[in-house]
Amino acid sequence: MIRDTFEKIKQNTDIRQNLIQLRSELKEGYNKTALRYQLSADCSIFEDLLKHEDAKVRKNTALIIGELEIPSFLDKLMEAYKTETKLFVKSAYLTALKGFDYKELLPELKERLTVLSNLKPEDSDKKHINEEMRALSELIMSAEGIKQHEFTGFQVMSRVILLTNRNFITITLDQIRERTAKEFNAGVLVQTDDLRSITGVRTYSELLFMLEDLRTCSRDSREAAKALAESSLLEFMKARHKGDAPFYFRIELKSKMELDKKSAFTKKFGMELEQLTKRQLINSTSNYEFEIRLIENKEGSFNILIKLFTLPDERFSYRKKVVAASIQPVNAALIAALSQKYLKEGAQILDPFCGVGTMLIERNKKVPAGTMYGLDIYGEAIEKAKENAKADHLVINYINRDFFDFKHEYLFDEIFTNMPRVMGHKEESEIFELYRKFFMKARDHLIENGIMILYTHNRDYIKKLANPNGYRVEQEFEISKKEGAYLFILKCATKKG
Repeated sequence: MIRDTFEKIKQNTDIRQNLIQLRSELKEGYNKTALRYQLSADCSIFEDLLKHEDAKVRKNTALIIGELEIPSFLDKLMEAYKTETKLFVKSAYLTALKGFDYKELLPELKERLTVLSNLKPEDSDKKHINEEMRALSELIMSAEGIKQHEFTGFQVMSRVILLTNRNFITITLDQIRERTAKEFNAGVLVQTDDLRSITGVRTYSELLFMLEDLRTCSRDSREAAKALAESSLLEFMKARHKGDAPFYFRIELKSKMELDKKSAFTKKFGMELEQLTKRQLINSTSNYEFEIRLIENKEGSFNILIKLFTLPDERFSYRKKVVAASIQPVNAALIAALSQKYLKEGAQILDPFCGVGTMLIERNKKVPAGTMYGLDIYGEAIEKAKENAKADHLVINYINRDFFDFKHEYLFDEIFTNMPRVMGHKEESEIFELYRKFFMKARDHLIENGIMILYTHNRDYIKKLANPNGYRVEQEFEISKKEGAYLFILKCATKKG
C-alpha cells in the first residue's frame, strides 16, 4: 500500500528498495493523487532525498518527482541536476523534467547539450553521456518541435527500390519508363533523375533509397555507425532537402536477433551515429524525417536502405477515413491493374460490400467508369466512403443498405468488390452462407456476360459456388499465400432462369 511504503521512506527504512517500490505503486490506480495529497503539507522529504549520499536513491527520487509533477519541485530538480556528480544519474533528472513546464530552462539545457556535444569522453563514460544527450534532445524537441526539411530532390540522380507484391513485380515494372528499371528481390530497382515519373505508380508499397557508396554494414553497432557516418548519407540528405543539418532519423532493424539484442543494437548504433556526425544526424523515436533500415542478409551483415518521410506520397491522399476491415489502397490498385483487360470504360459498376470506397475509387483510376454504386450495412463506413469520394472529386452513389435487400432499375456491367471475411463475431458458416446468397443475388444485377472482380480470403468458397451458379472463372491470382488472399475474375456465363 502506497501509504505504508511512503511511511517507511520517511522513517529511513530500506530507503532505496522502498523508493523502487513506491515508483511501481505510483503506476497503479489513484496512487499518484493519494501521494500528492499526503505531500501537500510537506515536500521536504523528497527535497532531502535529492541530496542523499546514495546516488541510486537520488536517481529514484528524481524519477518519483517526475511522476508526481508537482510544480514546486521544478527548481529543486534542476538544481540537483546541475550539481549531480554521478553521470549515470543525470539523465534521470531530465526524464523527470518531462512532466513540468520547463520552457524557461531551455537556454540552460541547450548550453549543456552543446558542451556535451564537444566532449570526447572516455569509453567508460560514453554510455551515460549519450543517455544525457538523448534526454536533453528530447526535452528540447518536445518544447520547440522540429521544422521538417522540405524535399527538393526530385531531379537528383537516385537509385531507388520500389517494394511490391512479390507475385506481381512486373505489374509495377511495366509502368516505369526508365530503361534502367529491373526486377530486384521484392520489387523494382531503378536509377532515375525524375522521381515524379515514379512516385505516381500506384502498385508499390514503399519507395526506398540506396546509398551509392555503402550497401551493407557490420552487425557490430559501433562499426555500423562508423560506416554510415563516413558514407555519403549526410550529403545524400543535404542534396535532397532545403535547409541545413541536423536531420532527424529513426532506425528500423529487420533481423532474427532476440528483441533485447535488437534494442541494444539500435540504441548503441543511434548514439554512435549522432556523436560521429557531431549531431548533424539525430536519432529521434517520434520526430523523425528519415529511416535507416537495416536488413539482415544471408552473410550475417545488414543491407542498408533509406526511407524518406519528407518525400510526399499523394497517391492515396483521398483516403481520409478508414475502418478496421478496409483494404490497403495499394492492394486495391493492384487488383485494378490485374483486372485491367476486363474493365470497360464508362461501365456501370456495383460494389456490394464497399466499406470506405477504396475499391471503387481505385477501379475508376485505372479505367474511368460510368455510374458507380457502393453498398454497405455499416452506416459509419458509408459516411466515410462519401468523405473519401468527395476528397477525390468523384460522384459515387453510396447507400447504407444490405446488398441482399438492394433493388435497382437497370443492370450493372461489373461487380467489383472486396468480399467479407471471418472477423470479430462472424463464424465461418456465416461467411459461407453469405457467399452462397451472394452468387445467387449477384445475377439479379449483372448484364449477360457481366464481369465480377472479387478479392477474397475464401478461395474454396468461390471454387465451389461459382460454376453451379452460372459463373465461369476467367482468371485467378494469388495475391498473398501467407494471408490466403486471392483475386478472381468471373464472367456471368448464363442468363438467370
